[in-house]
Amino acid sequence: MSKTRRAASTGLAVLLSAGAVAALSGCSPQADAPLTRAVATFQVVDQSFKVELATPELVEHAQKLLDGEDVSAIPLGTVVRGDASVNEPWTWHIDPATLEFADFTTEVCDGLPEYVEDGTVTSDVYCPWSAKITAIEPLAD
Repeated sequence: MSKTRRAASTGLAVLLSAGAVAALSGCSPQADAPLTRAVATFQVVDQSFKVELATPELVEHAQKLLDGEDVSAIPLGTVVRGDASVNEPWTWHIDPATLEFADFTTEVCDGLPEYVEDGTVTSDVYCPWSAKITAIEPLAD
C-alpha cells in the first residue's frame, strides 16, 4: 500500500472512530447547541403549569432560575383563555410574546393555576409569586 493511500486510510479510520465515540456517548454538534425555544414547567404550591420560552434570552433566564441563581423569578404574562397550547391540561396559556420575569408584581395577578382556570384570577395577566421552576424541555416543533 502506498504512503498516501495508507495515510488516507488511517485518517478515515480516525474520523470513523471519533464519530463512533460521539455517537455512543450521545454527543453531537447539535446536542451541545443552546436551546433557542423551550417549555418551562413551574410549580405553584401543589399545582404546576407550563410556559413557552420563545427566545434564547428567556431560555437562558429560565436556566439561571433552575440553576438557583438570584435573578428575577416571577413569571409574568398575558393569559390566553380557551387554548392550552403547551399548558395542558389547563385550558389557558401565557402568551409567549408577553412573557417576562419580574422581581415583584401587583397582587391582582397572583394565585394558583386553578384560579386562572376557574376565573378567580380575573386579571388578563398571571404572575404567581410562589412559582418555582422545576424543568426546562426543548419545544417540540
